[in-house]
Amino acid sequence: MGLGLCAKIPAVKRILLALILACASLLSAQTRKPSKPASLSASKLISIRVTGSRRYMPAQIIAATGLRLGQVVRDDDFKDVSRHLGETGAFSDVAYTFQFSPEGIKLDLQVTDSEAFVPVRFENFVWLSDQELHQKLSAQEPLFQGQLPVSGNLADQVSEALQALAIEHKLHGRVDYLRAGPQDGPMEAFEFSITGQPISIRKINFSGAGPAELPLLEAAARRLSGQDYSRSRLVLQAEKNFLPVFLAHGYLKATIADPQPKVVEETPDETSVDVTFSVTPGAQYKLSALQLAGYTKVFPVEKLRELIHLQPGQIVNAVQTDQDVEALKKLYGARGYMGVQVHPTPEMNAADSTVKYLFQFEEGSIYKMGDLEVRGLDSKAAERTLAAWRLLPGQTYDSGYPRLFLDSIIRQFPADQWKITVHETPEDHDKVVDVSLRFDPVR
Repeated sequence: MGLGLCAKIPAVKRILLALILACASLLSAQTRKPSKPASLSASKLISIRVTGSRRYMPAQIIAATGLRLGQVVRDDDFKDVSRHLGETGAFSDVAYTFQFSPEGIKLDLQVTDSEAFVPVRFENFVWLSDQELHQKLSAQEPLFQGQLPVSGNLADQVSEALQALAIEHKLHGRVDYLRAGPQDGPMEAFEFSITGQPISIRKINFSGAGPAELPLLEAAARRLSGQDYSRSRLVLQAEKNFLPVFLAHGYLKATIADPQPKVVEETPDETSVDVTFSVTPGAQYKLSALQLAGYTKVFPVEKLRELIHLQPGQIVNAVQTDQDVEALKKLYGARGYMGVQVHPTPEMNAADSTVKYLFQFEEGSIYKMGDLEVRGLDSKAAERTLAAWRLLPGQTYDSGYPRLFLDSIIRQFPADQWKITVHETPEDHDKVVDVSLRFDPVR
C-alpha cells in the first residue's frame, strides 16, 4: 500500500504543475499590451467617428483629415491628423482614441471649436462669383465655410487654393490676404486679393433704381470709370455716395447689395469689368409728426425748430436731417455746449409709409476756453497770431470763433499760400477746450 501511494504522487505533481503553467499563460495573455496587428487587414481603417463640433458636420472634419476608409494606418498617422487639425486654428482642442478589432481600426476624434472666426471677403477675384468661389474653395478646403479662424494656418491654405484657381484661369497675379479691421481695433475680416493682374472698371450699372434716382446714381458713379476694381472701396462708395441718393428721397429702408463684377474684356495685360449694384429702395416715407425732447431754456424751442427742415406731410430727406443735427450742435457750441448730443430717432409706420421723428437733446455742460497753441510759424509771427486771438482763457467757448478768426487773418495768410488747420480738444474733466492752429505753407 505504501509503495502504491508513493507511485501516484509524481503524477499529481505533474497535473498541478500543468495547471499552474496554464493559469500563468492565461494571466500573461490577459495583461499583455496589445501589439500591432501583423496582418494588413487588422491595420485597415474601418470607421471614423467625430464628436464635439457645433460649427462643422462630421463629414467636413473627416474630409479635412485626409484619411480614407480602408487605408492602412498607424498611430503616427493619427498624431499627424491631430496636429494638422489643431494647426488650422479651427479647433481649440483635438484629441483621439482608437480601438482594434478583427476587421481593423476604429478611430474616434474629439474636437472643440475655436470661438474667434471672421468672414472672408474677395477683393478683386472677378472671374468667379462669390458662390462659385465658396463652392470651389470648400471642395478643396473642407473647413472653409465663408469664415476663417483668426489664428492658425487655414487662411494660408485658402490662399493657396485661390492661387491654384488663378493658375487654372491662366492668371499671372499673386494671391494674398490682409487682416482687415480698424486701427487698434479687433480684426473684422480676411480680405483676399490678387496683385499683378490689373483690373479696371469700365462701367457702373444699377438695377432696381427708379427713374428719379438713376441719373443721380450714374452721375455719382461716373468718376469711378477707369479706376482699379476694389470691392471694399466700391462698398464704401455705395455707403457714402449711392445710398444717400435714396435717403434724400424718403427711402429710409433702402439697401444696396455688394457690387457684382462681370468680365467684359480680357487681355494678357489687363482685365476690364462692368459692375452692377442691385438696389432695393423699399417704401418712400413721409413725415407724420416731429417731437423735440430734453432741451432746456438755453434756446427757445422755436429757434431749434427753425434749424430742422422736416415738415409734416412731406417726403423725409434723411440726408438733410443729418445736416440739421450738425447745425443744432453748432448752435449749442456757440454757447459753449461742446458736449451736446442730438439724437434723431425715427419711428416708422410701414402700414401707411409714414415716420414720426423724435429729436432727443442732451445738452451737457458749458466749456471754457483753455490753451491756445500755434504751430508752423516763426516766433514773431506766432506771437502776433496769439495776440490777435480774442477768446481768452476762462471765457465761455464759442465753436464758431475759430472760423471768424481765420477770416480776420486771411490777408496775412492767403489761402493760396497757407493751409491752416484748426484742432479743438475738449477736456471733459476740466470742461475746457484747448485749441491748436497749424500753419503749413502750400507747396
